[in-house]
Amino acid sequence: QVQLVESGGGPVQAGGSLRLSCAASGRTFISYDMGWFRQAPGKEREFVAGIGWSGTTTDYADYVKDRFTISRDNAKNTVYLRMNSLKPEDEALYYCAARRPKGTDGRAWPSYDYWGQGTQVTVTS
Repeated sequence: QVQLVESGGGPVQAGGSLRLSCAASGRTFISYDMGWFRQAPGKEREFVAGIGWSGTTTDYADYVKDRFTISRDNAKNTVYLRMNSLKPEDEALYYCAARRPKGTDGRAWPSYDYWGQGTQVTVTS
């Protein structure tokens, strides 16, 4: 069992930056691939970024590539999402998710086993 707690969301002006954190419980954090997803009102949950258990493999959705950076600190059981150059369309509830490596598409949210409660990012123009 893994419990995930996100933090770091809040209001930010367009063009600004935020860093989200996701703290995981359990000693097996290093065993999990991690992902960030987001969901805006009236829209489906969408993939943002993913990182493999070792931290050497990352993946980004096209709409955040070159603006967002995912990283992890396995010693701290924490995964981060650095978000730069935020746009109004980035406004959403951001979720952290964990899954055992499955060799399947890491962008598919149903493939994740554990989810946090989410942290709200609000971008003002």
